[in-house]
Amino acid sequence: MQLTDVNTPARGAYANLNELIALRFPAKQLQLGRRTRALSTLAGPNKSNFRGRGIDFEEVRSYQPGDDIRTIDWRVTARTGSAHTKLFREERERPVMVIVDQRSSMFFGSSHCFKSVLAAQLASLFAWSALNGGDRVGGLVFNDHEHQEIRPRRSRKTVLALLSQITHYNSSLPANTAGDQDSFANTLSNLRRIARPGSSLFLVSDFRGASQGRAREHLFELAKHTEMTAVSCADPMEFELPRAGTYAVTNGHERSELHTGDRDLRERYQQRLEQQHALLSNDLLRLGVPLLTASTDHAPFTLLQNYYRDKRR
Repeated sequence: MQLTDVNTPARGAYANLNELIALRFPAKQLQLGRRTRALSTLAGPNKSNFRGRGIDFEEVRSYQPGDDIRTIDWRVTARTGSAHTKLFREERERPVMVIVDQRSSMFFGSSHCFKSVLAAQLASLFAWSALNGGDRVGGLVFNDHEHQEIRPRRSRKTVLALLSQITHYNSSLPANTAGDQDSFANTLSNLRRIARPGSSLFLVSDFRGASQGRAREHLFELAKHTEMTAVSCADPMEFELPRAGTYAVTNGHERSELHTGDRDLRERYQQRLEQQHALLSNDLLRLGVPLLTASTDHAPFTLLQNYYRDKRR
């Protein structure tokens, strides 16, 4: 992947390991260390559960009444002729966990790429950016029936192991595509077991099954002790049925026809999707968890740049 490709949508039915590795270059333009104002708005008024262990210099600005005089930058003050003060932010020693959904429902896309490929590229950007920021990086990759854990380490080898697992799961769609209805809740249960308090979690999924009682309970418990960010992967066709016509559809075992010319069917379909999205949004908002929506027809890097752009670059 060339660097010029990062502003275009992901492409393909399967993730490519070399492309995921190449995303380490644009990931340098992202900074995951703190929530921007846009992310804070998405998360609502709830305070972060994370506690830092120190402070780190961030920038210099004009002195304002009430600022601690001990933080005045005398060099800048002498050079400009007006008082300036240093600003600091929390220095965060934290494990970062990237959770990547590769269930059968993610193997869908109407244009450019499957949701599973979109999730793989988003996860790669998160992982490389966290490593660049000096954080310990790990993850959890799961499908309908199994999962693989990567323990957090401050190591390039660990990120490569995570990306290798993502591509392995991505290329190994189970023959039984019926899926486990409790797979999402089971994944969150496993995540509660391995995620240490204060961890930063990036959950990349289509959130199928997130409205079930067990899944909502696990999300609640995770949000109490970690700083979680949810990234919902979607495809344009999921929000609106294709234009009126007759389409052949299959689940891998059975084949049938879908008639999309029925106005009532189209309205019910759209209402159901809107209700599911609203339920997820409201649940996460109450927990103080930002929800980002990624689409297969938009570049994953551009989405993350809107929220995590490194202003120092």
